[in-house]
Amino acid sequence: MKRRNFIQAILLALPALAACRSLSPDKKDFDACVGKNREPVSGISCFDSVAAAIASAPADGKHPYRIRITRGIWREKIVIDKPNIHLFGDDRNDCILSFDAAAGMLQPDGSPWGTWGCASVIVRAPDFRAENLRIENAFDYVGNLSAPKFEVIGPNGAQAVALMLDTGSDRCVLKNVDISSHQDTLFVDAGQHLFQHCRISGSVDFIFGAGNAFIEDCDIVSRFRPGKERQGYIAVPSTLQTQTHGLIFSRCRLLREKEIPDASVALGRAWRPGKQFSDGKYGDPAVLGTAVFLSCWMDAHIDPKGWDAMAYTARDGQRVMLPPETARLYEYDSRGPGAVHSATRRWLDKAQAENYSRKKVFAD
Repeated sequence: MKRRNFIQAILLALPALAACRSLSPDKKDFDACVGKNREPVSGISCFDSVAAAIASAPADGKHPYRIRITRGIWREKIVIDKPNIHLFGDDRNDCILSFDAAAGMLQPDGSPWGTWGCASVIVRAPDFRAENLRIENAFDYVGNLSAPKFEVIGPNGAQAVALMLDTGSDRCVLKNVDISSHQDTLFVDAGQHLFQHCRISGSVDFIFGAGNAFIEDCDIVSRFRPGKERQGYIAVPSTLQTQTHGLIFSRCRLLREKEIPDASVALGRAWRPGKQFSDGKYGDPAVLGTAVFLSCWMDAHIDPKGWDAMAYTARDGQRVMLPPETARLYEYDSRGPGAVHSATRRWLDKAQAENYSRKKVFAD
């Protein structure tokens, strides 16, 4: 029933969102607020942290619990582990949920955060909603590009997730939200989610994961990495072969910071993460990433080749490259100076593109 209601909301209510009007409730309709002085606002309880406001919500999450977030930088690690938590910021630019953990940095217990643990906001429950605010990982990526202390995990340990939609998350909606980091900004690892009128910024693999995300009318901004010929990669899916959809971008704008040169950013690459099997740990052969760009405007920073290969560990333990043509990496009706027809960029026809439309994605 919840899935059906979500689909109906997407197909019927969302056309009104295209006008970019706020859906924030009136102040009197909030259940809690986050503010510096903790004094009641409009007759509702006010808390001095987002985590405390979430803790005040009913555990069963049968109804939306609407939390107003006032202006300020709320530096805390936030875990959404209750259904139906809705966060509404007073100002998209000045309501900031921020933390600064990178994968290779150590937690208080001495273990590294890891990519799965470093996110500023982690969602592990269904029906989360955020609107009119900013989520960031404030880790100083550029300042630590050559720091060996982050080599303890992954290729560089500088992965710094801003928002992770983890196992347990589903039917999440983000509207008018800025999501910012450098490497691994948005981790969509489970569930089915909608992003509208958002600004997602990063450099390396900055929108990635195994979940379904329909990203519509958003700005996708590539950030500058000093001294790097390959400035970055946008979409890095790890979709299971049994899953039809993955990371879908519809009517988005692919933009860049001014320092980024032409032809220096790939549309993405397919990720085959390691998985533990009885005979060892190696890249999961059940993964066949899906990323599709539909009617997107692309600036000239997009490489004419489109997609890159990505390394993974084969069953024999060797590091090998996963060619982009072996995954489901497509585009349709791309526009702008970065929309180049080449032998390495696979373009869908109109009928094929319909299989990745909003209606099809949310009908699954």
